[in-house]
Order: sequence, then C-alpha cells, then structure tokens
Amino acid sequence: MTTIKLDHSTVMNQLKEMESALKEVVIEPFDAASLGDIKLSFTDLMLQREESIHKMAKEYIEAVSKNIEDTKANVTSLKEQDEAITHS
Repeated sequence: MTTIKLDHSTVMNQLKEMESALKEVVIEPFDAASLGDIKLSFTDLMLQREESIHKMAKEYIEAVSKNIEDTKANVTSLKEQDEAITHS
C-alpha cells in the first residue's frame, strides 16, 4: 500500500508565496496619449495588441488566483477528511 503524506502548513505556505508572487505580476497599460497626434495604421495595430495583451494578462492572473483559492480549499478539505478518518 502506498502512503501519501500531505503537510498542510507547508502547502499553505507555498500557496501564500504563490499569491505574493502573483501580486507582483503587473503589466502597465500603454499610454496612448504618449503617441501624440501620430495616426498610422501601425499605431492602431500596436494599441489593439497592447490592449489584448493587457486583457490576457488580467485573465491569466484571475485564473491563477482562482486556482490557488481552489487548491487551498481542496488541501484543507483533505486535511479535515484525514482528521475525521483518524479520529474514527
């Protein structure tokens, strides 16, 4: 029989570190005003791409945050189940 060990506090600390690292992921939006009166097809394309990158980064951060929260809940649930089994 295989034994699986889960150190709840270690996992939770690692998840907290992940949350901290995720908070440091910041992509500042491009300041379109810095282009002045330049109206080229390239600038329009660049602004669209910048907006797309910014949106994707935001969605990525939200997805990772949700995964971290889900993992915390699952790890806590496993701990509670383990404690219930061992106290039975």
